[in-house]
Amino acid sequence: MNFYSSTILLTELLMIAMTIHVLSYSGFTKDQKRWFIVTFVSIMICALAEFCVHCGYYNPKFALPLTVITVIQFSLAPMLGVFFLGALGIRDKARYVLGFFGVHIGCEIALAPFGKVFYFNEQGYFRGDFFIIYEAFYIVSLIYLVIGLFIVGRRFHHRDQLTIGMLVLVIVAGIMPMTLYKINVTYTAIAMGACICYIYYNDLVQQDIKDALISNQEKISGMQEHIITGLATLIESRDMDTGEHITRTGALVKLLSEDARADGVYTETIDDRFISLMCTLAPMHDIGKIVVPDSILKKPARLTIDEYEVMKKHAAAGGKVVREVLNGITDESYVSFAADIATYHHERWDGKGYPSGLKGTGIPLSARIMAIADVYDALISERCYKAPIPPEMAFKIIEDESGSHFDPQLVQVFLNHKEEFLKI
Repeated sequence: MNFYSSTILLTELLMIAMTIHVLSYSGFTKDQKRWFIVTFVSIMICALAEFCVHCGYYNPKFALPLTVITVIQFSLAPMLGVFFLGALGIRDKARYVLGFFGVHIGCEIALAPFGKVFYFNEQGYFRGDFFIIYEAFYIVSLIYLVIGLFIVGRRFHHRDQLTIGMLVLVIVAGIMPMTLYKINVTYTAIAMGACICYIYYNDLVQQDIKDALISNQEKISGMQEHIITGLATLIESRDMDTGEHITRTGALVKLLSEDARADGVYTETIDDRFISLMCTLAPMHDIGKIVVPDSILKKPARLTIDEYEVMKKHAAAGGKVVREVLNGITDESYVSFAADIATYHHERWDGKGYPSGLKGTGIPLSARIMAIADVYDALISERCYKAPIPPEMAFKIIEDESGSHFDPQLVQVFLNHKEEFLKI
């Protein structure tokens, strides 16, 4: 009896804990919460009702209230599976099936006074000739629950049929001791099964939410890249370039970053995310040219000192434009990375660059990589104010400016992999 009392107490506490969790959980609709609470409270009522009947303290004068309690238990028990499937989303079918089980409730109430399903006498509780009615509805409820779980599982990408099998095993393992050895652990097993179902359902929902978030994030990232590339191409087209410059520099910074990591240069900073950001954000390096007048941007001759000063403003302006475009639609680290490239890719290793006169490693690594790619492509490309030069001459110019204009370690990586850059 102490064991039986402990299992009932455990069942009640378990269902109270689950009910509290449902009430405080924000991931369910009000309708879902109602179905879950009805399920857990019904298990509590059934377990307590069974305890009242089988607690070992039967008194014949309590036969009438015990009959009422047993009718309540027998009416609710076969509907537990229906209640739970209602909570898991099969509400229309659950409501329909409730009508079917209503027939069972009517039978229980109608037959109770005649002791056909169960009865009490001076010795206690006994099963009647029609006890099979209760057993049949109980089995139908269990089958309905199992089939329903498979139906629910089909709605999700991460369904686990092994979990459903283990759930059935737990419930059957709880019913068999009562049937064979009169050990009352049925509702403890049902309570455990309800917890497994609840956790299983939540896991399915969370896994699919996670997949949806990842998918949405990929869509957002794709949209960001299209916006970035579109803006950059629009800016490049103003100085008679058709977008090839941003395509080539994107490939150049990717290759230079990968080669630097392979050569053991700046590996504490260059990782997969760094390389991905370099490829994605490199097209924005000249977005500040939007503030430069066409008369300067398209001038087919060398710029005057004053014109050059106006041109230099595009670097600082680029950082501001990037922040205005990207702030609020992505995280700060992403924005800062893009702003660094746009603002500082004209800084020089010796501190004589613009707009801030940064020196050495004080220049963001992303901007130092961008500087080499930008200058190299500018040298070998035709512009409105100059003809292209051979790639070998461009390599020589960059090599000569190692340690003055460019980061010497990155220049060495650039020269070590000359053949790869020539293919671009």
